[in-house]
This record gives sequence, C-alpha cells and structure tokens, in this order.
Amino acid sequence: MGLSALKVQSGKAGLPARRAALAILAAILGDARPFDEALMREHTGDLEPRDRAFVTALVQTSLRRKGECEAVLDRFMAKRLPRKSGKTALILLLSAAQLLYLGAPPHAVLDLAVTLAREDRDSRHFSALINAVLRKLVGVEPLDKPHLNVPQWLWRRWVKAYGKKTAHDIARAHVRTPPLDITPKAEPEIWAEALGGVALPTGSVRLSEKPGAVETLSGYDEGAWWVQDAAAALPVRLLGDVAGKTVLDICAAPGGKTAQLAGGGALVTAIDQSVTRMSRVKMNLDRLNLAAELHVINALDFPVGPLFDMVLLDAPCSATGTIRRHPELPHIKSEAQLAELVELQARLLAHARHFVKPGGSLLFCTCSLEPEEGERQVDGFLASHADFARRALSPADVAGEAHFITEAGDLRTLPSMNIGTDQGLDGFYAARLGRQ
Repeated sequence: MGLSALKVQSGKAGLPARRAALAILAAILGDARPFDEALMREHTGDLEPRDRAFVTALVQTSLRRKGECEAVLDRFMAKRLPRKSGKTALILLLSAAQLLYLGAPPHAVLDLAVTLAREDRDSRHFSALINAVLRKLVGVEPLDKPHLNVPQWLWRRWVKAYGKKTAHDIARAHVRTPPLDITPKAEPEIWAEALGGVALPTGSVRLSEKPGAVETLSGYDEGAWWVQDAAAALPVRLLGDVAGKTVLDICAAPGGKTAQLAGGGALVTAIDQSVTRMSRVKMNLDRLNLAAELHVINALDFPVGPLFDMVLLDAPCSATGTIRRHPELPHIKSEAQLAELVELQARLLAHARHFVKPGGSLLFCTCSLEPEEGERQVDGFLASHADFARRALSPADVAGEAHFITEAGDLRTLPSMNIGTDQGLDGFYAARLGRQ
C-alpha cells in the first residue's frame, strides 16, 4: 500500500479510536494486561477526551459481552479461523460489540473493520471474510445470555457456590455499566444533593450519571470525598467507632479504607509493598487532609512490635467481585492463580494475628466471590487458632442491610444485590474476628 493511501486511511473519522481499542484489546487478551490508566495512556495519549471515552466504552463492552458476541459471530462463520489469522478475531469482536450493543452506524463499522484488517500483516488476507461476516450481522438481534460471557471454570464455581439462579443474576449484573460511588468525609446527604446523586443507607453516595473526569466535580479539590465502591466502604464500618484507636491497615493500597479509618479519627499505620501504589495513597491522603503512618514493605516482612487495637487485612485476591468495574478480569485470571492467592492469604492472615492486642479485632476482607478466599479461608484460620473467634455481625453493622450478612455472621455482598433501593455493588467478603 502506498504512502498516500495510508495517509487517506489514517484520516478516516473514528479510525484512530478503533485502532487504539484494537491495540488495547490485544494487550488484554493476548498478554493478560489489566485495563488500567497506564494501558490507556500508552494507546490513547493523542486522542481527544471524547475519543478516549469511546475507546473505554468499546473495549469494556467487547469484554463484558465477549461470549455473546462470539456466539452470534459463530452463526456466520463456516469454520474456525486458522492460528495465523493475526487480529482478525479481535477485529470481529470489536465490530460485533459496536453493531449488537453500541448502536454504531453499520457502514462505518464495516469500513473501519476492513481498514484495520488491511493494516495488520496477518489479518489483511481475511478482510473480505470480515466484511462478509459483518454484513450478515447488520440488523441481527443481540443475544441476552450474559452467562455466555463467563469463562467455564468461573461459571462452574459460581453455580456450585451460589446456585444457578444467583450465578445468572451475577452474570447479568456484570454486563451493566456500574455507577460511580464516592465516600464523603461527612454529610453524605448534602454531597448527594450537590453532585446530583443519592445517599445510600451505608453512607456512600452514588452518582446517578457517571461524570467525565472526577477531578472536575465539586468537592474533589477540597478533599471532601474520594472514589470508593459502596461495597468496599463496608468493611471499615464493621469496626465501629475507631476514634483514638490504633489500627494496622495491611495491604492498604489504593487507600480507600485507610482514608476511612483516618477520617474516623483512628491512629493508622498503613503498609503495602508497592512503591507506586503507596505514593498514590499518600497523594490521596494529602488531598483529603488526612494523616497516616505509611510503610512500603511486604506485609510478611513487617516486624511485630507494639500491638494494635484493630488490624485490617484487605488481602490480595482474584478480585472476581469487581468484574463489573474490571471486565477484563475473567480473561486474564486463571484457576491456578486462585490457588496461589489462597495460599498467600492464609500466610498473611496467620501473620496479621500477631499484631492484635488481647481483646482487639482482626478484620479480614477480600473483593472476591470465591468461597476459598472468604468463608473457607476464615474457617480454616479459626480451626487453627483457638485464641480467635468470630464476632458475628448484626444488621446495625451494615445500616440495616441484613441480606449482606451470612448465616455464620460474616459480610457477603454480591453484584446482583440491592443496596437500599439501588441495584448493584461489588462482590465483597469480610469477617470480624476477636482475639481472646
């Protein structure tokens, strides 16, 4: 292809955004990279804000609806693509997401898909196939079978843990774009009114319309609130009044719970092994005008010294409770990784117990839907440590949301649950344990 032809194609409206979306999707599905700010900066740095927003919507929709899109595409594919087909499958996926779920103009989708194929050495031979398949997709009714988007290994686990109906409800919750939740330092009702949101029973504020840049919202520069899913804000509530209490926050980054503790008047020591993530914690605390003693260190290497009234361990986990916000997770995680995380959590929990004063509290939590990273992890710990016992939760601990409490007295939220009258929150688990 000549240079003049490349220039003409590069000037096509919408091509740079779709080119960026294709590169991001390839990095996620090919290299198991998370869909984060670094990946967006790498591929969308030269795009306008409107185009960056479109890239985000396109990539997330392609990931959220991946199984459904592929099921529709399969109807019109006579055979599977060969191994050396370059980015053909990804171009078809992006295009199907636009046609079936984003309402993009068909002529633009087809034209830009063919252009993307011709730009890739291994895909250009499939440009006619791409065009033919996508033409057949125009006007096709989108599938409404969200369970198809869940990898089989994960789907089997959810059916076993929660039953088929709840597993279906979880899968359906994951295809919805989540709202933005914030945690105000005080007066949630006032901030809900100021930001056009709603105050949830648990003290979070949910914005009815997702804004562009959160930094432009009222109260951000003043440090009046921070972004935090309503479910992630629940564990600190379980500790009750923390004013004047010494609290060790283990695996503290990104720092939402650290801010809650400091905002409640606790004397917080926060540790995390990531320099980058802990720098962000410090920046957020500075913006919020809150203080905590920060240490960059592997939690397993943190020496036992003075004991604490309370210890919070937000352990590294599979994060399957956050799929609605991070739809790439099912495609970059594996069951083998889950087993490794479960072992690490057990080691962290066993180490964390050494920092709790007699009569003090140890709060273990994960943003996972997997029982091994929640209920079973705590049951195993209690079976091996007779000096700790479960301190069962009451409805008052969760602002009357009694359906968040398990039979054993722990916290368990699911993406399909309501919070107040509002639908949806991240999946979270927490157990409050007391040292004898």
